[in-house]
Amino acid sequence: MCSAASKHKKVAPCLRLARQGRIDADTDAALSFGMSNGSGFDADVILSGGGLVGQTLALALDQAGVSVIVIDASKPADTLASSFDGRAFAIAFASYRMWRSLGLGDELDAVAQPIEEIMVTDGSLRDAGRRGGPSPLHLHFDRAELNEDGEPLGLMLEARYVRRALDNGVKARPSIKMIQPMSVSALERDPAGVTVTLADGKSLRAPLLVGADGRRSFVRGAVGIRTIGWDYPVTAIVATIEHEKPHGAVAHEFFLPNGPFAILPLKGNRSNIVWAEPRAAADALLKMNEADFLAELGRRFGDFLGELSLEGPRFGYPLSLQLAERMIDTRVCLAGDSAHGIHPLAGQGLNLGLKDCAALAECIADGMSLGLDPGEVSILERYQRWRRFDNVSMALGMEFFDKMFSNSFTPLRVARRVGLAAVNGVGPARRFFMKYAGGGAGDLPKLLRGESLAA
Repeated sequence: MCSAASKHKKVAPCLRLARQGRIDADTDAALSFGMSNGSGFDADVILSGGGLVGQTLALALDQAGVSVIVIDASKPADTLASSFDGRAFAIAFASYRMWRSLGLGDELDAVAQPIEEIMVTDGSLRDAGRRGGPSPLHLHFDRAELNEDGEPLGLMLEARYVRRALDNGVKARPSIKMIQPMSVSALERDPAGVTVTLADGKSLRAPLLVGADGRRSFVRGAVGIRTIGWDYPVTAIVATIEHEKPHGAVAHEFFLPNGPFAILPLKGNRSNIVWAEPRAAADALLKMNEADFLAELGRRFGDFLGELSLEGPRFGYPLSLQLAERMIDTRVCLAGDSAHGIHPLAGQGLNLGLKDCAALAECIADGMSLGLDPGEVSILERYQRWRRFDNVSMALGMEFFDKMFSNSFTPLRVARRVGLAAVNGVGPARRFFMKYAGGGAGDLPKLLRGESLAA
């Protein structure tokens, strides 16, 4: 067995498993893994969690020549079903560059809806004698103002299409070992690496374990990383709607007294809504018949897109804030929701996880090109320095905006409307916010610049 610390250029993997491709834990054909004796490793990195962040990270590591095994508890038939996830994601253009660099561009380009403009306003409800919709004072972002390579402010992608593209991308890389449905039940660490025990009793060993296993991360808990955070007393109602008039590639964010209400453009005369309401009200709205639900929706939506109708089911997602106290531990690091879960106010949650992927893959690739193994302290500390401030500042920023805008206190309502109009009138400030929201600000990893990690 070779050591993961052996000197190699852009990481020739230490041990390639005998079988290529996806490993189905439900069949007798599944490989029988066993812990290698001594310091032998089954891969350079073991990744717990094969969701959107986990599969993106696996693709990034594989592009850099880092051998990876992904352990995921879900069944592909479930996660790829159209009824599994009703969300649509606002993907920053920098995040989209990474997916293109990883080979997903052709499939995603066909289903992505560019966002050319964003309107941020205080909203109001339609009552007798009062028109619903945006306040005249607003903040308007226009992609044409940036004039950077013709890239949009972001792209809207329905979750089902993203999951399918990532699944196809991983299947096209037989060097990525995907074990599912399976979960990690225990882990042990020593100075050289980490050994994980799977739910079926088999074991795997690698220099580094990455926890990308969601807000209830087993990996995070197993190594004693605590979290801080709280539940919001609101549920986000998510649904796809059809409307009579075209949306013009404009995304709208209304701040209503009970919480934000977003209208996010999709392909065709369709939009995804993300509508925050107190838990009891949200439960009632989710149970309403379609006609009553659309009537309530219209009070918030207004009539600027004409007649509305529902496309598919409604989904409810309780909201919470959760931040891990740190992103790394001995031979372990966290990425995505296992490290941070924030308010979906600006649609930045998944983008933060994708930034984690880009930074972590680059840190590992750079370290291993110098002869370090992927779990070396210097690699993990660089990753944490790169990502920690951005994650925490974004979480706190969303918390501030939620508290500032989700209320009907008259002095605050007047102040925030004036504030939006003031920022809208200052070109440099407006352009900074556009660039930041698009993921183009700060020290960007190569993948977020659209560059490859391949040697």
